[in-house]
Amino acid sequence: MSQEESKPVPVKEEAVVKAGKVSQWLAENGFSHEFLELDANGVEIIKVAKDFLLPTSTALYAYGFNCLQCQGGIDLGPGEELVSFYHLIKIGDNADRPEEVRVKVFLPRENPVLPSVYWIWKTADWQEREAYDMYGIVYEGHPNLKRILMPEDWVGWPLRKDYISPDFYELQDAY
Repeated sequence: MSQEESKPVPVKEEAVVKAGKVSQWLAENGFSHEFLELDANGVEIIKVAKDFLLPTSTALYAYGFNCLQCQGGIDLGPGEELVSFYHLIKIGDNADRPEEVRVKVFLPRENPVLPSVYWIWKTADWQEREAYDMYGIVYEGHPNLKRILMPEDWVGWPLRKDYISPDFYELQDAY
């Protein structure tokens, strides 16, 4: 037996990603979600099923996330899912750096429908309209879900990765 064969093979330790503070709080309180990762800035990213978006969002609001800083859509590619994301922050009097969390809801491309969070955070108003206009994500219960950037008669969702731009679009003159 050679010397190399008798040495024990070191076992690689797998990096265990521990759920963040918000994810742990949600789990302790019985809210269905999945911890995904921490982004490069240390912001916790969690995945929520569309059926649990409103209860989870309400809980996060009660937990102190009083500001929807950003909401938008992501297309994961042709034939893949669409994502509606919500970047929430706690705004308080004595915070050097506000606590942040990002919630993602993965939706089927064929029927991207989920409830609106407008009734929790009013800042979702135009942001949900933009995600609808660009990706075709429908926010049920939104008070005024219509196109915000594209003309009302525009066909398709311009930021989807499988979108084919029309050769010509005639803009009607106001005169």
